[in-house]
Amino acid sequence: MSQDLKQYAAIIEQLKPMVNEPEFNQVLLQIASDVPKEKRFLIKMEVKRLAKPCMRTIDLRGHVDGKCKKYVHEGRTHYMDDIAVDKFEEQIRVFGRYTYGVYEAVQNTENNFRLMREKELAQERQERSNPELKKRSAILEQFKVPTVNLLDYRQRNAERMNFAVAVELFNDQNESIRGLSVDISLEGLQVKLSKDTFFKKGETLHIFFRGLETEYALDKKNGIAYKLVKISTKNDVNYLALQRDSNHPNPAFDKFLENFIHGNKRRYKVNMSNTIEAITSKTSEQFFSPRSPTLPVFIDVISNTLVPRFAMANEVNRETLEYWQDEDDNCRLNFLLTQERLNQLLNKSEEVREIFVFSFTHFQNEKVYFYSAAMEELAQKDALMRAFLGFGSKKASWRVFKITLTDMVPEQAHIPTSIPDSVGNKIKKLNTPPSARLMSKLKNLQFLAHITDVTSVTGQETYNEFTFNRDNLSHLRLFGHPRNRATSNIEIVRFKYDEKRIESRYQLRTQVTLRLNDDETVINGISEDISVHGLGLRIELKREYKGNLEGRVEVAFPKLQEIAPSFNVMHLQYEVIYHNADKNILHLKAVSGDAGKGARYFFEELIKKNKSSLKVEDTEEEIPGMGQALRCINARNATSLSFLMSKEGVRYVPQACIIGKQDERVTTLTTQFAEQGQVNLEFLFRDRKQESPFLQSGIKVVKHENTPLREELFISFDTAQKDPRMAIIPRYSSKFEDNKQRKAFIREAMTRGQFIAIHLMLTTTGKPDLSMLQTEINYVTMYAMHKAKELEKKMWSMAACSHLIDVTDEVLLRYGFSLDDITANKTLESKPKGALLTQ
Repeated sequence: MSQDLKQYAAIIEQLKPMVNEPEFNQVLLQIASDVPKEKRFLIKMEVKRLAKPCMRTIDLRGHVDGKCKKYVHEGRTHYMDDIAVDKFEEQIRVFGRYTYGVYEAVQNTENNFRLMREKELAQERQERSNPELKKRSAILEQFKVPTVNLLDYRQRNAERMNFAVAVELFNDQNESIRGLSVDISLEGLQVKLSKDTFFKKGETLHIFFRGLETEYALDKKNGIAYKLVKISTKNDVNYLALQRDSNHPNPAFDKFLENFIHGNKRRYKVNMSNTIEAITSKTSEQFFSPRSPTLPVFIDVISNTLVPRFAMANEVNRETLEYWQDEDDNCRLNFLLTQERLNQLLNKSEEVREIFVFSFTHFQNEKVYFYSAAMEELAQKDALMRAFLGFGSKKASWRVFKITLTDMVPEQAHIPTSIPDSVGNKIKKLNTPPSARLMSKLKNLQFLAHITDVTSVTGQETYNEFTFNRDNLSHLRLFGHPRNRATSNIEIVRFKYDEKRIESRYQLRTQVTLRLNDDETVINGISEDISVHGLGLRIELKREYKGNLEGRVEVAFPKLQEIAPSFNVMHLQYEVIYHNADKNILHLKAVSGDAGKGARYFFEELIKKNKSSLKVEDTEEEIPGMGQALRCINARNATSLSFLMSKEGVRYVPQACIIGKQDERVTTLTTQFAEQGQVNLEFLFRDRKQESPFLQSGIKVVKHENTPLREELFISFDTAQKDPRMAIIPRYSSKFEDNKQRKAFIREAMTRGQFIAIHLMLTTTGKPDLSMLQTEINYVTMYAMHKAKELEKKMWSMAACSHLIDVTDEVLLRYGFSLDDITANKTLESKPKGALLTQ
């Protein structure tokens, strides 16, 4: 539609259904009576044009922000996404048949990249005339970062050379368009056109290299046959991806092209976009995998039974593995991943295969007894739920785990380089698929369970407030796991590290006694875990602690004293740094100076001597390549969003972002104010002007204490708002004064749109393993040394990784919202003010 007619778009819409009716002219006079006669004539011609039958097929693949599928109408095949299909069918009803009006309406849906770009340009023009708006937009831009698909990049069969020369393209109807080549390989060609193309994907085109005909003896009568495989648009320029048509071989041209590329690839430079993409992808994986808080468990399917086979342990998720070890260090993950829970996950739709499991342990007669219950298992009876959550949360061993299940295929273990085999034998060897022996070990793997510890201090304190009838405690045996059940037959596969390990807590379940230094009263209890160097200790007491925060206490380990007579562990000095509301769970820290020396020295020795189970074995893998294969499969199936941060000056800036497969809520939130292929993380840095912003100051804490840091973020999300600061209202849970404020925030969020809760975990990154990247870095260096240096500089600047786990449903349950409320909150539609909640 021309600019002159855009002002009459509403009138044209009203006239469309009447275009084929006898009274069309009369209706036009009625509704456009105020329009000048000459303009009225133009409106009539435009409506008539839109009503003309159209023979063009629609192919929106690569042109819209949506998944396109095949759609057949009256024998003609189109490719459209759901939004376009709705628009197509709506306009067919308006015109009564397939017309130019239908075609153009489908090309102008709100998710069309061209239209989105036009809106951005209009926004930019507006910002130039409004300094304040420009300033706010600039702030927003610095938190937009590209998304990276881990270990997912293009591998080429032949080297592609950057090469610009005039070409002319002909189809079978002898229609032609002139364009310019972008790059060329033995098998393919990319051409750019300055105007719309009438060529169709899949058809054979004959290419004449007009810019070479004066220098080389090329056939001027017959073009080179190529198949059109893709059409894309960037900055109003059309790009055609073409592949040599094997049905029309031309050995003479093949030989010419091979010699031409070999002789000129240093002059014109090899196109390395896919190799640079591969380096970025592999680098991101190296920073992500070794520090991900999620424990991946690989699952076989044997006779319709889901059988966990392998677990991939890293520096952070090992805490989850250790939690599910009994007193004999047997793995009890089968208590968590029961067959019933795995089947429950499998029966859910692929987008929401997730459950939350609550657990605690009971220590008696030097034996560990495990109890666990999934949210759905507890929801069946309110009294039992309150008893389990209220009683279990009063124990130091209280944990909340999120479990997701995703599909996987063994072939994802193969990660070739981005470089073609033809470059050399070394490359060809690196591109060789895994051995048949290794693949036979993986062949039955079909699913990947991700287990993430999402326990929070405020969450545990909230469950502490649940009142329950103590008579119901006897029924909790329903959730107890029999000790006579066989242990998990899961093989633990570990990452290999080159650099200093990040430290975490170690399970230590043994009897303790606690005495206040100014009191002879002794309280018995159980230790839960210790932190690095024995500086921290977490214990659960059988009676209330009568002292204060920062008070000194003496802790004794009678059972440890029996097995370690060379140490005195009956008078260790600690300071209380945290206690829960019931004062039965204490977090202790060894006192500084000589007084705390005994505790520090003993636990350093204890950890050192028992750390062998956590270290990577020096011995060779039973099947070479198993660890790398599982790591690659896991990286390609991440289920939650993570992003890397680099240090720039004194600040940490977000970089590459990894989007999870089953993370729809967080994905929608982060992509709401970003272009395709990006996320906008500004809302996570909204506290940047405060004295202690979480992500900025948190990284310093992690680096100083060498342990991961956790926080919960509550978000009110309303997609109807166009201003990002109004659409996304974040608040860290620790900033609320009490649960009354937290509940009020949640209610308001659910009323205006959607409530989202994120368990935010912060870790530092390790060093990149250059042995996995060197081949591709060397390849880039050969043709573009400056780019290789730029990549390496960016690689070494990475300092931290942040992991975002969606815990919305668990938080809503925690604060007393019903299952109906939880279900209603999953939808993203803005709700009318005053919408009722059952809470």
